[in-house]
Amino acid sequence: MELYFKLSISYRDFLPYYQGVADKIEVRENQGKILWINGRHFRRFLTENGIQGYFKLVLDNKGQFVSLNRV
Repeated sequence: MELYFKLSISYRDFLPYYQGVADKIEVRENQGKILWINGRHFRRFLTENGIQGYFKLVLDNKGQFVSLNRV
């Protein structure tokens, strides 16, 4: 299953996720579903401006994480 969403979060707001203090990031995918994604999956996208962009989340047939990529 592929789910698409836009994310815009500042560097400062993402720090608790980067540091492991906070766990899940809530996003709304294009069809309106609310998703909770572990913040660690976003660490590689963090820049000095935070995380900005359009993403594709891929889940297996059991709903488990497979990949997260910026598109």
